[in-house]
Amino acid sequence: MNIVSIKNGTPVGNRHLCQRCTWGHCITGYRESDQLVICMRNDPSFTIPFVVYECTEFNDKQKPTWEQMTKLAIHVAPRMSKKTRGFQATAVGESDGESEDEGFEFD
Repeated sequence: MNIVSIKNGTPVGNRHLCQRCTWGHCITGYRESDQLVICMRNDPSFTIPFVVYECTEFNDKQKPTWEQMTKLAIHVAPRMSKKTRGFQATAVGESDGESEDEGFEFD
């Protein structure tokens, strides 16, 4: 059986985006159809009669704030190594003791 992929088609699933939002107030009953969703972002708050797929004011309540992330962060100091990696710059006029002409004989 082949799987067909359709771009910009109808999304699969019926989970409310408001259930993960900090502004959403969701009330669910015993039946699947018993669900009341209220958006608290606007004043006055309003009831949403359909399943929300995308919202411009969505704020994920499972995502940590900047203050929470800085509190949990581990401070790591860079470790200095004795081995030099990469190229080293030499000062102007400094050389290895060999001139460019030493390896060649000119008559």
